[in-house]
Amino acid sequence: MSWKKFAVIAAVSSLALAGCAATGGDTAPAAGGDNADIKICVYTHGDGGTFWSVAQKGAEAAAADLGVTLDYQGSTNDSAKQASTIEAGISGGCSGIAASAPDADAIKDAMLAAHDAGIPTVTMNSGSSVFRDLGAFTHVGQDEIVAGREAGLRFNDLGATKILCPIQEAANSGLTDRCAGARETFAGEVIDFNIDGGLADLAGSATKIQAALEADPAIDGIFALNADIATGAALVASEATGRNAIIGTVDMSADALTAIKDGKMAFAVDQQQYAQGYMSVVLLFLNITNAHELGGGLPIYTGPGFVTADNVDKVMELVAAGTR
Repeated sequence: MSWKKFAVIAAVSSLALAGCAATGGDTAPAAGGDNADIKICVYTHGDGGTFWSVAQKGAEAAAADLGVTLDYQGSTNDSAKQASTIEAGISGGCSGIAASAPDADAIKDAMLAAHDAGIPTVTMNSGSSVFRDLGAFTHVGQDEIVAGREAGLRFNDLGATKILCPIQEAANSGLTDRCAGARETFAGEVIDFNIDGGLADLAGSATKIQAALEADPAIDGIFALNADIATGAALVASEATGRNAIIGTVDMSADALTAIKDGKMAFAVDQQQYAQGYMSVVLLFLNITNAHELGGGLPIYTGPGFVTADNVDKVMELVAAGTR
């Protein structure tokens, strides 16, 4: 193994220890091929959009640095498809499996089958409270309750008194956790608001949010749980009502960053998904090659970080580079 690859592993391992407090079918043999016989599989519920493409780039970068073969597949929020992909990976030669777990029950049998087959597993992105139940030795991602708590504190500082929290995927426990976390720290009221399927119809979501704002003039903040919902629905609705609500979002997009830069949105919670993809591959590699189980039985957090007017220019540079 080259000194460069060793340095990469050492650096990420140190980060992991300190942190203890896309569409499918992309199989990429890594550069160098030193460990090409090791096949690390990353199977997410992702849709290959803005967020998940960055997580995939992180996984691909780690695979290239380590010389392993990567099989990355998303399931476009189809839990049954994700479970079947994991099952296929067991018989398809995966040396280790990383999986997101927004619907843990749907993939539990498949993940436990991987564990029983002697395949090491981690959860990533979602699943911080259930990874042990799935047989994973750690979780890499953002605790959504913690993220929500920090967002609630931000809304307090910004002077909001009543927050609407639109939930665009009813079956995604991570989204409701974000709203619940905000409710723990926000001094005012947080209202869970169902817009199930809202990403597929942003105009319809904007109409629903606008109706909620018109029905309750006391709402002066919107905690969007997705960047596209934030700019394509929450911001549109706020401007249509003339409310100029204080808007924060989870995750980033080019439009969301522009809105923050222009003063139309207050903040974005950044769970730093590039690191989720990268670290998942490294953690599995260390387990496969050196029997490491990092994390100490606890999740390894990649966030929350926050993007505001203070740091948005730097973050935009990193987004252009494809790593944020």
